[in-house]
Amino acid sequence: MLLVLILAAGIWGLGLLLKIPSRQRVVMVGMLFLGVLIAQLVLPDGHPLRVATGGSPALWFMVLGFAAVALVYGQGVAWLKRRVATPPEEPKSAGTFSEAELDRYARHIVLRELGGPGQKRLKQASVLVIGAGGLGAPALQYLAAAGVGTIGVIDGDVVENANLQRQVIHADAAIGTPKVFSAQAAMMAQNPFVTVRPYHRRLTGDVAQALFADYDIVLDGTDNFDTRYLANRTAVALGKPLVSGALSQWEGQLSVFDPAEGAPCYACIFPQAPAPGLAPSCAEAGVLGPLPGVVGAMMAVETVKLITGAGAPLRGSMLIYDALWGETRQIRLGRNPDCQVCGHRHV
Repeated sequence: MLLVLILAAGIWGLGLLLKIPSRQRVVMVGMLFLGVLIAQLVLPDGHPLRVATGGSPALWFMVLGFAAVALVYGQGVAWLKRRVATPPEEPKSAGTFSEAELDRYARHIVLRELGGPGQKRLKQASVLVIGAGGLGAPALQYLAAAGVGTIGVIDGDVVENANLQRQVIHADAAIGTPKVFSAQAAMMAQNPFVTVRPYHRRLTGDVAQALFADYDIVLDGTDNFDTRYLANRTAVALGKPLVSGALSQWEGQLSVFDPAEGAPCYACIFPQAPAPGLAPSCAEAGVLGPLPGVVGAMMAVETVKLITGAGAPLRGSMLIYDALWGETRQIRLGRNPDCQVCGHRHV
């Protein structure tokens, strides 16, 4: 038996000198012991080789048993060390979903036109909403609920009591709070899996281009023409789709202005602002409370379609909804080749 142990030590030492991996050295020594055990079992009693290697297989069974226990123990310790040394998991990428998210978006995922790939696009998308008022309120709520990954909202106003008849994202307790922060709180309470970026300021020419560049799609829910024309010019310059809505008393309208895809821009249809008094604001003319919810929700629908590629967005079309008479009509819109913003002579 001493001879076998000397041979095993020699094999191990030679392996160290030759820098043979430890796993291979263990195999070589194991083959030596296995060969000895076979010799003990096969050769007759009194055979010189059997006598030289211990004379009894029982002894070698004991040796191999102890070796197996030691090997298993060593492997277990090494596995535990690897577990301890393993770095923490990286944060989930923008395209992966937790179990809670999969359950939350299940009704989207089973839709043939959306499915898992569509929901992944929503999570990876970024949308900027101009205005957290009548149109912005429902659009923001539904974009957050739908799982749009990053939502920006820019508005310089604070919540007023007169807003609450239609701007349902804000609560009575939020009166006096900047609208963007009130909207952010409501969106995060509804869906903590999205990122909301509030910008408490008015949209002006000095920030518009840099701001729009951070987003895939822009929604215009404002009620003044200066901002609408600025948003249109900036979106055209950057090739961003502009989802635009407007309200007046009982009527709302909606379109997707996207010259980069062959559709007209806002200035193609409305080259200049109407004369004062011809298009009074909601404060002057009034507006039905639920009407912004209808049109704002449709703006969110168009945005989801643009992101996911589902259906046919309202590019080159305007949808007009008359709430008083329950009528909806759609008109075709064409590009103006001489448009001062997107016409061939001006791009």
